Amino acid sequence: MKTYKILVINPGSTSTKLSYYENENHCYTTDVFHDSSVLKTFPTINDQLDYRMQVVHQFMEDHKINQLDAIASRGGASYSVESGTYEVDERLIEDTRSAKGGLYHSSMLGVQMAKEVQKKYGGKIFMSDPTVVDEYCDLARVTGIDGIYRKSISHALNLKGAAHKYTLEHHLNYEDLNLIVAHIDGGITITAHDHGRMIDGNDGGGGDGPFTPTRMGTMAVTDVVEYLWDKSKAEMKNLCSVTGGLSNYFGTSNSDTIHKMVEEHDKRATRVWNAMIYQVCKSIGAMSCVLKGKVDAIILTGGLVRFDDVCEQIKERCQWIAPVSIYVGECEQEALALNALQVLRGEKQAKHYTGEPVWDGFDDEKRKDLP
Repeated sequence: MKTYKILVINPGSTSTKLSYYENENHCYTTDVFHDSSVLKTFPTINDQLDYRMQVVHQFMEDHKINQLDAIASRGGASYSVESGTYEVDERLIEDTRSAKGGLYHSSMLGVQMAKEVQKKYGGKIFMSDPTVVDEYCDLARVTGIDGIYRKSISHALNLKGAAHKYTLEHHLNYEDLNLIVAHIDGGITITAHDHGRMIDGNDGGGGDGPFTPTRMGTMAVTDVVEYLWDKSKAEMKNLCSVTGGLSNYFGTSNSDTIHKMVEEHDKRATRVWNAMIYQVCKSIGAMSCVLKGKVDAIILTGGLVRFDDVCEQIKERCQWIAPVSIYVGECEQEALALNALQVLRGEKQAKHYTGEPVWDGFDDEKRKDLP
């Protein structure tokens, strides 16, 4: 059996995570933290490319990797796509770099970094379940302004990965269940899964939902106008992705540093930290209504669920809805590597990025006879 060499690239809002696999065998991983105080020195997320590539170069040098069959990268910011694995081409890279899908988030660096790696080490580039997977139900799309629609932006790769992990453990089928899945880390997305489709959730990359270590979260538009209107467009975007949330309060997005303050009974840190968890619980409650109260399980995943108080407070407020299962960290590296391997082996076929969103308005609104 041929041994396929696969590099996994996963840029997050506060880290760059790299893994190297040979077939199904995990060989090496590094997870480098990037504090918001450093990231905010770059005018745009795209400007972080060279900085993040230093991590890749060091990883390849440390482990003496000189050739690849595939680079499996996190995707995001292109036009919305169906769930699945895609072979990355120049159109996808350019649409991602240009944020055609309206997302402004570090995941947009994934395919760009993969292209740089390919130039030196070869291999095909794949992405799986990027942040712009769109399976929303129609009612989830509508806003209070005609012609402006909610976007499906989430940690789709980890959300669906955690859901599948739960179903495997309990000998169930994802397509038979109603689930609320919450990714809680540098970014937070809380989603409703209805029989295998992620039909609603908060747009964490756009400032919607709970505030996070790096994101401002939902605020009244009147407050945005009153207090943030004098800021530039770039500053506003950064508040939604880099400099908002805990970073805005404490000058750092390092959750270990902030949680230590909570453990030492710092009143301000405790209030803000607990408010973040409180907002997560509110969003979980909202998703239970989307599913009409018929919820088989609440699944918590992501880096922040390593803190016991995060899980305990969510259980206290939400476990009346459904049983709570916890998966610390994420399963993104494994999922990216396995999906790329299955394509390389011919066990599944990679999808093609069309350069068009999977949803582009309601059919009845496109009728030419409407006023």
